Amino acid sequence: MGAQNIWNAMEVAEEARESCNFNIPSSSITIEISLPLPEMTPQIIKLCKDLFKKWSNLEDSRFSVETVSGGITNLLLKITVREEDGNTVFMTVRLYGPNTEYVIDRQRELLSIRYLSVAGFGAELFGVFGNGMVQSFINARTLEPSDMKKPNLAAEIARQLSRFHQVEIPGSKEPQLWNDIFKFLERASGLKFDEHEKQRRYETISFEEVRHAVNELKHLTDLLNAPVVYSHNDLLSGNLMLNDDEEKLYFIDFEYGSYSYRGYDIGNHFNEYAGFDCDYSLYPNKDAQYHFFRHYLKPDVPQEVSDKDLEALYVETDSYKLASHLYWALWALIQAKMSPIDFDYLGYFFLRYDEYKRQKAKSLSLVQSFLANPHTR
Repeated sequence: MGAQNIWNAMEVAEEARESCNFNIPSSSITIEISLPLPEMTPQIIKLCKDLFKKWSNLEDSRFSVETVSGGITNLLLKITVREEDGNTVFMTVRLYGPNTEYVIDRQRELLSIRYLSVAGFGAELFGVFGNGMVQSFINARTLEPSDMKKPNLAAEIARQLSRFHQVEIPGSKEPQLWNDIFKFLERASGLKFDEHEKQRRYETISFEEVRHAVNELKHLTDLLNAPVVYSHNDLLSGNLMLNDDEEKLYFIDFEYGSYSYRGYDIGNHFNEYAGFDCDYSLYPNKDAQYHFFRHYLKPDVPQEVSDKDLEALYVETDSYKLASHLYWALWALIQAKMSPIDFDYLGYFFLRYDEYKRQKAKSLSLVQSFLANPHTR
């Protein structure tokens, strides 16, 4: 991360402290994410001592570091600190992937994460540093895509999402979805790849066609007047954790969080039933969606949700699932150029964009029919 980005992280931490009256420790230290764990560990220990002064004289042997997960954008580490009084502290260090600032608004993330934590979502924020953050450790397992379709879990995700959408984050309430998509489109349409085969595949993309698709979908979904809520925007299985013993579900990682459309957050979640393999035969059927909607709309009395409300949310979600495909397709193109992670981002673009094209006619027809029938609105 460059000096300007380090300064931005520090600046945002200061803004968060002032706006929330929270004392968030900050450090200018950056950690090289590509290092093997044995070489990274001394840097992590140095970071912990810099952030938390009470540990500044603690022997290095009292710290242990292990890898929790490495996704396609971040690296998550578990830190165990054995204090001299016998107390043991567990934390996580999240290291941002290289160049993720091209697709993630870190200012937006840091300014919202504290409010979400206070509302009971995610891990508590302990500190920020040049290219990451330190948070409390959540003792739970990460869900698999197949978990999300289990009726009891689906109902709990819906209830939690309903509560999440009621959190108030200070600042502008303007929905960011289309701003982000147009920003991604601008960046994605001017790339150059060093590898000949990547460049050849990239040049098969008609960005005029993609731009038309974005404009057309935005125009149609705007007519739905979908509620604007603070949205997670990346509610895939990897961002859901479950403590099986306590039967407690956690939402984590709010990197893409912003004010957005209710139907987009739900439709994006349903798309993630397919996993990174993009097996969209796993997308929930109408009955499964209605089960989710009932627990989302009326968590305490799901059986009392009206058919009219179910149908309206079904149409809203079905249309915004197309926006989800466009969003992540364009995101993948930028990652294909910027990310050093070994993942076929270019192939992921085509999987998402092809699914958008496959679903487009049916979904848009459903919206148009709904809008044309005054009895359903």
